[in-house]
Amino acid sequence: MKNILIGLFALTFSLNTLSAQGIEFFHGTWSEALEKAKAEERLIFVDAFASWCGPCKRMAAQTFPDPRAGEFFNANFLNLKIDMEKPENAEFAEKYPVNSYPTLMFIDATGKIVLKEVGGKNVDQLLETGKKALGKNDKSVDFEKKYAEGNREPKMLFDYVRSLNAAGKPSLKITNEYLNTQQDLTTEFNLKFILEGAVEADSRVFDLLVKNRSKIVAVSSEEAVNARVEKACKSTVAKAIEFKNKTLLDEAKAKMKAGNPARATAFAYEADMNYAKAVKDAGLFLKTAKAYQKTEVKANAAKLHDLVVTLVRAFPEDKKVLAQAEKWAKSAAENGGLAEYWMTLAGVYKLQGNKAKARSTAELAKKELTEKDAMLKEKIQYFLDSLEG
Repeated sequence: MKNILIGLFALTFSLNTLSAQGIEFFHGTWSEALEKAKAEERLIFVDAFASWCGPCKRMAAQTFPDPRAGEFFNANFLNLKIDMEKPENAEFAEKYPVNSYPTLMFIDATGKIVLKEVGGKNVDQLLETGKKALGKNDKSVDFEKKYAEGNREPKMLFDYVRSLNAAGKPSLKITNEYLNTQQDLTTEFNLKFILEGAVEADSRVFDLLVKNRSKIVAVSSEEAVNARVEKACKSTVAKAIEFKNKTLLDEAKAKMKAGNPARATAFAYEADMNYAKAVKDAGLFLKTAKAYQKTEVKANAAKLHDLVVTLVRAFPEDKKVLAQAEKWAKSAAENGGLAEYWMTLAGVYKLQGNKAKARSTAELAKKELTEKDAMLKEKIQYFLDSLEG
């Protein structure tokens, strides 16, 4: 078990640039972040850090790249990292002063702090903090009271659904209740209501979204519709996994094909891999991964590296999975040439019990380090030290 954990650690800390796995951070200015948060009606999560801070580095290396953190924070927040000691961030630091690092802030689109906590956190602790922030920003309670009092004004119902979605609460009942009263679903307001209310692919509202797709794009945007389609289909995949329901899984894939054909093939493979992982079917997982690599990933080093990490995280003890992961990790490292790719390969060797290859590969990773890889240098040394232990 210790070898598995060390090997997985090597793979985990090599993910600090993989948006598909961990938290995606916005790279615009603070004013741009406020505008984007307002448009998307999301809270801003700010990691206020300092370059010398040890706990900050550990979070950047171990917590933020975790797929569980990524799934939750990317769906619910606009994420921003701010080095509080850099001159260009002086205005932000003056408005939001901190005394300890890291300081984690959740700020709404008006600039008001909703929640502020100090100290490094592991994944579970960060998820708990994120949920607490959503709870403090939950505006659905006010609308729930109006609804209970009999208020059925269209704008109120729309805001109620939006607030429920923002808080991660069920909203389909309210959406269906409103749409069932409408004779013309193609008004601009109703089209926007359908877009907001299509939270699950296995629903009548989602079918309305697909049916009126071009009209909804006209009153919103292609990006907004594609994002809603993806989120709804992922929600149905999650439900399929929860209930071990293959029919729901197939429906989610079919609905993605109807709603966003360009993403359908890749989405289907990803859904099948997630399902196979959940039901602990390593054979099905590997078979799907191979098909995914052949049609979607091909020889792309970055995507191949992502796929290796997905494999090993799913089945770190399966010999066939590790054998395939080794081949792809080696190809990604040789073609991509990045130190982190070599470290992923070193992690695979470690999981296979081959300390000699793990050590030599980690040493090779050190030779590929650049000036920007100071943090990775520390992680490589930790990995080498763990091999000695």
